[in-house]
Amino acid sequence: MYTTHSVLANFTTHIGVAASVGAAFAASGLSAGVWSLSQTPALVVLVALGGIMPDIDADKSHSTRLIFTVLAITAALAALALARPILSALGATCLALALYVGIRDVVAVVFRALTRHRASWHSLLAVAAVTFSTVAISFRCFAQPARLAWSDGLAVALGMLIHLLLDECFSIDLEGARLKRSFGTALKLFDYRRPVATALMAGATLLVMPWMPRWPF
Repeated sequence: MYTTHSVLANFTTHIGVAASVGAAFAASGLSAGVWSLSQTPALVVLVALGGIMPDIDADKSHSTRLIFTVLAITAALAALALARPILSALGATCLALALYVGIRDVVAVVFRALTRHRASWHSLLAVAAVTFSTVAISFRCFAQPARLAWSDGLAVALGMLIHLLLDECFSIDLEGARLKRSFGTALKLFDYRRPVATALMAGATLLVMPWMPRWPF
């Protein structure tokens, strides 16, 4: 009988492999002079986070809770940075807290209700959407230089690709010399079975592109 647990890499595998590759990625960039030593830990974290990002649509998973907590913290910090010149310290703090609670406890619940696991978020389109969003947020909200903003986006993309490849590898039964039913559901261009969700994700990807800096490499 087909079960999710029998064909998918688990949370520990995804985040462990992604973090290991992230460490190698960060070390390579450091040795090449692309970024400084102080910036390497954040890049390792971003690869690890990307390593669990495709499971954001999995109900009641460690990945979902962790991802939405990180997104809530990121939104709160961005709100503090952007609202300080406009609002008072109290107003900016209240806005940040509202975003944190809203994303972690409200948006997360609505998102899980509207999405299905291994659908739109297990695709190369999702990798592009998250990568471009990360670049734009890093550049616009956290005032990172273009080179580092793109490095942040590529780190997340690397982690997501690792996740998709792991899921496909776990869909191959080497002993039985067969492909499991889950094969091909992770590493796909887009979710052709749900055109509305695919169109929304593609539209969001296009909308965020003007906010990105030019390719600096």
